[in-house]
Amino acid sequence: MQPAVAADARIATFRVDVTPPLGSPLVGGWVNPLVAIDDPLWAKGIVLEANGQRYVLCAVDYCELRNSSHTFFREQLAAAAGTDASHVAVQALHQHTAPMIDEPAQALLDATAQSLPVTDVPHFRKAVAETAAAVRQAVEHLEPFDGLAVGAAEVERFASSRRVMGADGKIEVRYSSTKDPNLQAAPEGLVDRKLRTITFLSGQRPLVRLHYYATHPQSYYSDGRATSDTVGLARERLEKEEGVPQIYFTGCAGDITAGKYNDGSPQARRDLTDRLAAGMRASIAASRPVTLGPIQWRVTPLSLAPRFDDPYTLADARAELENLKASPTQRIIKGAMLLAWINRQETPIELSSLSIGPVTIVHLPGEPFVTYQLLAQKLGGDRFVAVAGYGDCGCGYLCTEAAYAEGGYEPTASFVGPRSQYALEDAIGRLVPPAEK
Repeated sequence: MQPAVAADARIATFRVDVTPPLGSPLVGGWVNPLVAIDDPLWAKGIVLEANGQRYVLCAVDYCELRNSSHTFFREQLAAAAGTDASHVAVQALHQHTAPMIDEPAQALLDATAQSLPVTDVPHFRKAVAETAAAVRQAVEHLEPFDGLAVGAAEVERFASSRRVMGADGKIEVRYSSTKDPNLQAAPEGLVDRKLRTITFLSGQRPLVRLHYYATHPQSYYSDGRATSDTVGLARERLEKEEGVPQIYFTGCAGDITAGKYNDGSPQARRDLTDRLAAGMRASIAASRPVTLGPIQWRVTPLSLAPRFDDPYTLADARAELENLKASPTQRIIKGAMLLAWINRQETPIELSSLSIGPVTIVHLPGEPFVTYQLLAQKLGGDRFVAVAGYGDCGCGYLCTEAAYAEGGYEPTASFVGPRSQYALEDAIGRLVPPAEK
């Protein structure tokens, strides 16, 4: 017989403003540096305590956290919570109006004859220290929870597949915003339209809500203006309305954007934010209590097959890094970031999941295709399964094997080989409790 949820189960929330200073690089230096702040970027999360163990879930309004920078973030939060780093999940939301953190890539560029800005390292270290301090404070304010509610609702006119199959059998790319009427008219494609919400309760009182939805969050960017964009704006609106902490996680959105419904205008950002907020409200309204059960945290390593094709080899990456005539974007992405990933190949990515009775939250790395979210839900059967992507993003996109042959954008931004699909599927199978027969 499995034990019931611990009688001493407790939870606390934390939030920290992690907005970088003006002049900082955004999106790894691929876009204009920060010139203005439209709204703050936040690190928000929970500390959960049960059975003598503590766990931390943290969602950060950053584009990505990569390689040892992601590990460092987890280690510092673990130390603050008095737990092990394997009990900490840190996920970026992937806004493109925010920093991309890759200290190893920055170090590689700094060692060349002409460096380029990728990461504001002092800001990042300060942001992590302040988030860790908030976690330590949260531990001092843990309070019991005795209930859990889950809900789901469809978000209207937001998510659409970036991979549109053309009449010639080739992939047409539907980016996050488009004015192309043909791409706007194309079907949504394979998406998960449901936003999922998990609410921790003390009696009837909601203590915190966790929201999960799979889409690239950006509406427009490259203007040097920091914003948490559609997902953060909707999240903060709900928090103000309810007076309840709201934490949002981006799901498996590697091949999902708002492109079908977004022309990149300010009005489109407002409309998308409204639709997402409406989806959150509908998910909350649809929430139902579930029977609390044992709290289980699962951890599994993931080793991803490297690429051996040009231009993704070690020699390619070194040459691109040192090529001062190459574009900054090429030196950063196909040089420093690719080489930083290759250099850590012997260190697997650590994945985790949190299960409380019939509810499971899966934490995945990189930019995974929505296929992997749908797989986790299928494996869970009648379980309520929520999935967060964008953990350690050093690997880039996590495509399906078929996508490499089909073409399109995502395989060109993946640092791992086609066979990685099967390693990731195996890992998900170890993280999701088997469906009851």
